[in-house]
Amino acid sequence: MKYRYLGNSGLKVSELCLGVMTFNGGKKSEIGSVEQPEANEIIQLALENEINFFDTADVYSSGVSETMLGKALGAQRKNAVVATKVRFPMDQGPNNTGLSRYHIIESCNASLKRLGTDYIDLYQIHSYDPGTPLEETLRSLDDLVRSGKVRYIGCSNLAAWQTMKALAISEKLSLEKFITTQLYYSIGARDIEHELVPLCLDQNLGILCWSPLSGGFFTGKFRPGKELPANARRSDRNAQSLRYWPLDEEKGYAILELLESIGKKHEKTVAQVALRWLLQKAAVTSVITGARNSSQMIENIGASGWELTHSEMDNLDITSSRPIPYPQSHQLTSDPR
Repeated sequence: MKYRYLGNSGLKVSELCLGVMTFNGGKKSEIGSVEQPEANEIIQLALENEINFFDTADVYSSGVSETMLGKALGAQRKNAVVATKVRFPMDQGPNNTGLSRYHIIESCNASLKRLGTDYIDLYQIHSYDPGTPLEETLRSLDDLVRSGKVRYIGCSNLAAWQTMKALAISEKLSLEKFITTQLYYSIGARDIEHELVPLCLDQNLGILCWSPLSGGFFTGKFRPGKELPANARRSDRNAQSLRYWPLDEEKGYAILELLESIGKKHEKTVAQVALRWLLQKAAVTSVITGARNSSQMIENIGASGWELTHSEMDNLDITSSRPIPYPQSHQLTSDPR
């Protein structure tokens, strides 16, 4: 397993991160159902394969995911880099949502308790909050870092202008800065390459990729003209969660064919090639993969430790390319001097 610096910090994390949204105590769910014994096995397997980075959120199964992760890590907590998030409501209270000082501090304390730890390695805002001034949010996060409850801060699902505004405010007020941004990024969903990737490269902000297989589409289970696979999250066309993984499936089928062809040359699965493509993209710090069982965990690990050739990367880039939006389409790609 290779390790990379977590954004503009000296902390090293594994290039594959285990996302534990599926840890929900066995509840029926569109995204999977993992109980504590399975969670313990998956976490142990990850640690044995040198994965040291784990991502969750307070809102995942109303705190159950955090609790299960804390129990699964147990005494091995010191060997793990734990990331969680704050933003969304945990109950119906009027102040128990958003990114106010009140909600951030209350949520952090609750997450610490559920995780069974006295510090969070990476505390991320889960989305933008138009109702709270960024200054209030950033000062609150800075206070948590100064108190020792949080070590680093990050953001998730923010637009480029929102991210840059936050970084500028932190710079101006000498507050802790975001070191990462967690974004939807896959070979079939490359929207962030137009503004957010250039921003991250310029500001040394590490990208953490969520849903790198677009909700399971790039596992190879989905094929044109064939029945949708049973129990797969994208198979339920009425599932509410589908809105989180927008994808041009017709174009996705062409990408799948190329992923499969390249995978055969390397003796790798479609999913492993799709993950490997992301791992070789500029600005990517770590790719967040989920696992419902140990076999999925092992397959994900197989994306690390090898390389796609320049030619293979070029072919995948061309096949998965999308129209470049204005004004990027009208900007020079090289220095005219």
